[in-house]
Amino acid sequence: MELDDALARMLAEMTLPGAAWEAFENQISVARNRFAALIGARLDQVAIVPNASIGAFQVAATRSWRARPRIVTTTAEFPSIAHVWRAQRQCGAEVVDAGHTVDSFTAFIDRKTRLVSVPLISYQHAVRMPVMEVVQAAHAAGAEVFVDAYQAVGVDPVDVESLGCDFLVAGTSKYLLGLPGLAFLYARAPEYSDHLPTLTGWFGRVDPYAFNSFQLDFPETATRFETGTPAVPACYAAVAGIQLVGELDLGLVRNHVGRLGELAREQLSEQGERVCAVPLERRGAHIGIVDADPAGLSRRLAGHHIAVSPRQDVVRVSFHYYSNVEDIAALCAALREIRRSEFFSA
Repeated sequence: MELDDALARMLAEMTLPGAAWEAFENQISVARNRFAALIGARLDQVAIVPNASIGAFQVAATRSWRARPRIVTTTAEFPSIAHVWRAQRQCGAEVVDAGHTVDSFTAFIDRKTRLVSVPLISYQHAVRMPVMEVVQAAHAAGAEVFVDAYQAVGVDPVDVESLGCDFLVAGTSKYLLGLPGLAFLYARAPEYSDHLPTLTGWFGRVDPYAFNSFQLDFPETATRFETGTPAVPACYAAVAGIQLVGELDLGLVRNHVGRLGELAREQLSEQGERVCAVPLERRGAHIGIVDADPAGLSRRLAGHHIAVSPRQDVVRVSFHYYSNVEDIAALCAALREIRRSEFFSA
């Protein structure tokens, strides 16, 4: 209902003569404030970007790879982020892939390393990565750390001061209960970079409303990474979603989704499903059902009003604060019916 109400309010406000843009500006400001509060950041450390890929690009494009060419990423990286790092090879970067462990990262981190990228929770198998340990190792070598928190923010307590990372990105279309088209880039010290952004726009100016086409100035805040006008519906949805999430005890949410994931793993395994789930203490808010045709299984489950995500060899089943044991029972029942149908049609 919160999202429906937010979009209805957007439509109503966009018809008000002379007031629509002011209302939209307010949504941008409120969304930035609420996300900053959610991750323990200052307001001047948060930029609004269209998606996580643009956030990663803004970091990569403002770094020099000459003296320290190495980017350490991981095989657990979401492809969209990994692609940004790999694209830097044409700018002189050396990109290497670590695994899931601290040792796999430290094997590559040295004085040649400029940037280390590690997701908080891996997108495919929900592996909780050793972010703080990686941050310590990277900083000891003089490298910066980029954290993709898309699979964590909204169901996990995330505090950038505790993590110690230099950059963090998260979007609104998953656990923040919003829409695609909006993400946030946290920058610990946005004023420090090797280059100024080349992907920019009027929201990246010191005073966007100066409307000076000939002056290219950059603020000392994270808004220097911003470009053009953000997606209006996504801003309204973000305000509603983040408000709802911000009222939750995310420590309790983390425990709740962990218990549900474990229950789902047990019940699905008992009925013969192959479930890919790391141990509870190292797992995020989803589990994976291994299937020969993940996209097909996703479509069949949609026919039972169950929304999942096919990711490589698994169908990803995610949980949130509103998920419950009845949802797991419905999932198990749907899979039993689907498997019976597959058996008799074979």
